[in-house]
Amino acid sequence: MNKIIILLFMLTGFTDVEVKSDQIITRQGQTSFFSYTSVENIEAKNNQVLSIIDLSKHKIAVSMLMNAFVFKKSLMHEHFNESYIESDLYPKATFEGDIIDFDPLAPGTQIKIIKGDLTIHGITKEVEIKTTIENNNGNYLLTGDFEVAVKDFDIKIPPILAPNIAKTISITFRFEYQPYEK
Repeated sequence: MNKIIILLFMLTGFTDVEVKSDQIITRQGQTSFFSYTSVENIEAKNNQVLSIIDLSKHKIAVSMLMNAFVFKKSLMHEHFNESYIESDLYPKATFEGDIIDFDPLAPGTQIKIIKGDLTIHGITKEVEIKTTIENNNGNYLLTGDFEVAVKDFDIKIPPILAPNIAKTISITFRFEYQPYEK
């Protein structure tokens, strides 16, 4: 697991490869997405999201395997990975960014903007995400939601299916962080 964490730091541009005490981690963050369609809604959840926050630098990195999304129907999982997200070519989605005006020592709840680069399907776009951050004695919970446009990430929708697929996808997340322990 330590190799994965070091690799995540290297891939996301964190300058210090060694995880320090001012860094917190979640290995089982939760991300879900929802797409309204006139035929059938599309929804999936991923409970294997890795995320690290550097409290002193106010930086966050997130990485998730796209094929770890769980759908209600196996055919949706197959179409998502093979036809749309092409997880064999683009196995991960990543985010790296800054938590703007974040005070990691403040107890209770803060509403902050996280600004950074979201990479899905090999395309990187800058996004701003309104996030609720709860600090309960050094255990942090980040929650929020945002939308992404399918066209922004070059996800091809066959013309015959285009009227049945939403143009934007709603994404929600919940990350419970703990202090990193070696």
